[in-house]
Amino acid sequence: VQLQAFGGGSVQAGGSLRLSCAASGRTFSNYYMGWFRQAPGKEREFVAAFTRIGTTYYADSVKGRFTISRDNAENTVYLQMNSLKPEDTAVYYCAARLRGPGIGSGLKVSEYAYWGQGTLVTVSS
Repeated sequence: VQLQAFGGGSVQAGGSLRLSCAASGRTFSNYYMGWFRQAPGKEREFVAAFTRIGTTYYADSVKGRFTISRDNAENTVYLQMNSLKPEDTAVYYCAARLRGPGIGSGLKVSEYAYWGQGTLVTVSS
């Protein structure tokens, strides 16, 4: 599956952005989707994902502010980001992992085989 993320940009603290990730090439509904981010000089970290049991999970740093959703008809996953903070500044990546027995929780970078190219989000104070 090929992933393309877009929707990043520059916003002031307290503002909102919605990231989109369009998937192509395979049956979208066969994949669990997630969002990660990487700030300059830091490792890529988990942001939000659809878990193995079909629910959503969020990093503590974004809980209550970010919402992950998906539209299987449009082959797209979204990340709605509200109340943005300067520390949310990073390149955001969407990722996909194939559904199947025995897969993990979806919170780790290593669990995802497919990645989009990333979209930059800059939050100014």
